[in-house]
Amino acid sequence: MAPKTARARRLGIALRHHREAAGLTLETAADEINSTRSTLSRYENAQTLVSPATVRALLTLYGVSAEEVAAAVELAKDARKPGWWVSYSYLLDRRTIDFIALEAEAVAIANFEPSVVPGLLQTADYIRGVMRGGPHTLSDSDVEERVRMRLDRQQRIFEDEPPIFDAILDEAALLRPVGDHSAQQGQLGHLLKMSELPNITVQVIPLAAGYHRGTRGSLHILEFADPEDPIIASVETVAGQMILDRPGELRTCTKIMEHLRTVALSPTASREAIFQLLKGR
Repeated sequence: MAPKTARARRLGIALRHHREAAGLTLETAADEINSTRSTLSRYENAQTLVSPATVRALLTLYGVSAEEVAAAVELAKDARKPGWWVSYSYLLDRRTIDFIALEAEAVAIANFEPSVVPGLLQTADYIRGVMRGGPHTLSDSDVEERVRMRLDRQQRIFEDEPPIFDAILDEAALLRPVGDHSAQQGQLGHLLKMSELPNITVQVIPLAAGYHRGTRGSLHILEFADPEDPIIASVETVAGQMILDRPGELRTCTKIMEHLRTVALSPTASREAIFQLLKGR
């Protein structure tokens, strides 16, 4: 099963919209193209990639203009192109792969982390410390594969047209040793350097803020360029990454992220706090 990319989600939304505009049920549309209701439902929910030929057949059935059909067919072709993460798919569970595929297409990423430095800002040595302290016992080669994967994932924020990345982390994440002293020093210095990039904002929630709405766990919110693509949120659980896309869930997650921004130090004060920690170690 292919990952649920933003392009696949957008195509599924378009297929559902045009079917409903044509006044056809899933059953009727599926019968017309010799398919099944469940298959067509999976196409519309981006659970299964739809072929360009099927897209053409469906949209022609729905009476869509030739221009829109051609655009949707190209979108179907793009959605089937493998991403960089495919070579690492054997390392990850399906939910994590889905999240990485969506993250790769986001134009804005907001990430709060209560216990560790956000993954997109971690150094190689810090990643090694995280992997060795994780829930699974990994060999040195397994650890290095995961380090390479995360560093490849980070390249997204250094592209010519990078996403806006808002990183919010609890001060506890900065105080918690991960790896040896050198790794911790390197990580703090890297955070300062990354915070100077025009597309990256780093904010620290001080311990003095007390218990806040993010204390329970990490949170990601992704936004996409096409207005037809709704935002998605993701939370980390003991069972892995969980993607949230229901309106009520998204409203809650958005409010939590807004709250975290208000209790965090300003970007300037956050850089000073990180510098003081680096200086004092």
